[in-house]
Amino acid sequence: MDTAHDHLYKLIEDYVASGYRRRNPRQHNAAATAQTAPAADDDRVVTGEERERRLADLVAAIRSCNNCPLSAVRNRAVPGAGVLDPLVMVIGEGPGADEDRTGEPFVGRAGAFLDKWLEAVDLSRETNAYITNIVKCRPPQNRDPLPDERAACIPYLERQIALVRPRVILSVGRISSRIVCGVDTSMGEIRKQAFQYRGVPVVATYHPSAVLRNETLKRPVWEDLKRLRAICDRS
Repeated sequence: MDTAHDHLYKLIEDYVASGYRRRNPRQHNAAATAQTAPAADDDRVVTGEERERRLADLVAAIRSCNNCPLSAVRNRAVPGAGVLDPLVMVIGEGPGADEDRTGEPFVGRAGAFLDKWLEAVDLSRETNAYITNIVKCRPPQNRDPLPDERAACIPYLERQIALVRPRVILSVGRISSRIVCGVDTSMGEIRKQAFQYRGVPVVATYHPSAVLRNETLKRPVWEDLKRLRAICDRS
């Protein structure tokens, strides 16, 4: 929706119980963006070959990033993986232990579960999907990423979306869905609504890890995946 981007930094900085002092969003955004791969206003009009080159440059910038304290405790940054012009971009919250070890997104038990979800609606990271996270480095003990950590990575995510050009976004998990959808409410409420992020339709659902812990969430996830597939088919 049109207000999602306007709400983004306020949501990050005012996140519940963050304990962090407010900053000037423009100052923080400018500082973070200056340290990322250079943004380009013409990402939407360049060729696929040029987008591949720019995405490779962005991946290199993410792997060498030191914009927040997570860079000091990671093994590997996890930029993302998949294809250009996918039907779906999956956006999770952050890497876990397996992802930190390999540098690839969603490769542990939750990742295998996510692959089954995608397969059930004819999607795959090898052919028609791209997978990434809000933050690109693992928070210690898999805790929720802090506001400054999320804010440091948002310019990377925005550039990924511009370069990859997904038809639909699937946000998985509470933090990812709150940020992408621009709302601060429960996962159960978010998934019932329709959102857009910079003109791209968004479907929000539970994180695979949450479903592995609570199998009663399988049915609502399946409903969300069917809705995702229907939007893909109409796009």
